Amino acid sequence: MSADPGVRPRLSDATMPEGVAPLRYVRDRARSGIVHLGLGAFHRAHQAVYTDDAMAVGDAGWGIVGVSLRSPAVRDALVPQDCLYIVEERGAPGGRRLVGSINDALVAPEAPERVIAALADPAVHVATLTVTEKGYHRDPRTNGLLVDAPDVAHDLGGGDPRTIFGFLAAALDRRAARGAGPLTILSCDNLPDNGRLLGGLLDDYLAARGGARPGGWTSPSGMVDRIVPAITADDFARLPVEDRALTVCEPFRQWVIEDRFAGPRPRWEAGGAQIVDDVRPFELAKLRLLNGAHSALAYWGLPLGHAYVHEAVRDPDLLAFVRRQLLAEAAPSLPPSAALDPAAYVEAILRRFDNPALPHRLAQIAMDGSQKLPQRWLATLVERAATGLASPAHLRSVAAWLAFVGDASGGGRPADDPLASRLETIWDGQATPAEIATAIVRSSGVFPAAFGADEALVRALGEALAERLSKGPRAMLRDFLDRS
Repeated sequence: MSADPGVRPRLSDATMPEGVAPLRYVRDRARSGIVHLGLGAFHRAHQAVYTDDAMAVGDAGWGIVGVSLRSPAVRDALVPQDCLYIVEERGAPGGRRLVGSINDALVAPEAPERVIAALADPAVHVATLTVTEKGYHRDPRTNGLLVDAPDVAHDLGGGDPRTIFGFLAAALDRRAARGAGPLTILSCDNLPDNGRLLGGLLDDYLAARGGARPGGWTSPSGMVDRIVPAITADDFARLPVEDRALTVCEPFRQWVIEDRFAGPRPRWEAGGAQIVDDVRPFELAKLRLLNGAHSALAYWGLPLGHAYVHEAVRDPDLLAFVRRQLLAEAAPSLPPSAALDPAAYVEAILRRFDNPALPHRLAQIAMDGSQKLPQRWLATLVERAATGLASPAHLRSVAAWLAFVGDASGGGRPADDPLASRLETIWDGQATPAEIATAIVRSSGVFPAAFGADEALVRALGEALAERLSKGPRAMLRDFLDRS
């Protein structure tokens, strides 16, 4: 996260940029009501903006203490500029705005005690998280905690915390001992029923740790949506000031939160957040339609030579295939909802993707496929198969992911995936596409047990992989479209 400063002043409280919408409130950096774990670009474009909007309508005291769980890069970008940064929306209507809701930025490995103290502060009522799928250390086969994962085992052994569970457990202990009041722990990651998943994993951790289980916390589910691509050197260079925490995103944003808070919360509705009784219809639509489309564009688009989402969605063959996968297979798997028109939602998604002002790299989307595909594709496949319905487009997309893993192994570059080594070992140890598909389904830990138990599904996946490897992506897409 670097930029060429040139002659431009560094963004700060004393250096307000021209052409950027200013703050609509007076900052009070001494008062923070939120701690956020996983201080990345998505948080800065999403939850921090909603909090900024709440503060702009007079909801004071909700500043954020942001925590980077690994790298100091974001802290080093934010702190020298008084934790101010610019959010630039690309596309109609677009524009730039200053965001001041982050009060401080910590780096967990450098200051674990400060992180625990922030989470245990009686003034803090909400902890939010964007730690990506791998930050949950979840066993995809059981949805339980991988207690033998190295960092989890370290935390259970009593060392300075490395995982969200180690930090949260230590903070909850301290809050209970000091009467600090209840804490809402709110996941903002793309995982199904993420609040209950997080709560269950935290309960697993507390049980494995032993001793008293601290109470006084809830973990509502939530659904978030906003496209936030990686920053380029040109993005920095176009600014009127030097802002090393610049965040670029699309104008669209959505946040749907289950109304299950443990205590006070910000007025996030001021920024358009929806507080609802049941998040699941919104969550499933996003996972299976929007996120599912993203993954399909990535694993088909990259071998077709596309680098960005807007390029992939303008490929006529790929667009027709993705539309078929979403409308014929994913949308019918959703529960009926008066609040959602799946066909209209799909077309809105595809319009959002066709935004050249927002270059979103397919390689970024392709990361961590083993953690994403169970929710985005595999659940749909299993559910439809259980009712006797075929899902040929989904099967071919899973085969495209398997080919992506194989291409990485054969090309000597590991896939950017927490299970890369395991997947590539399985791939390299098999002779035929059918053997590769069977071994990965049954040994990788990615596929649900119901998939592996369905011989027809496993066989169909092997056939789809054989077709992908023999024909290549373009011919396979066209043959499928011609036949369907």
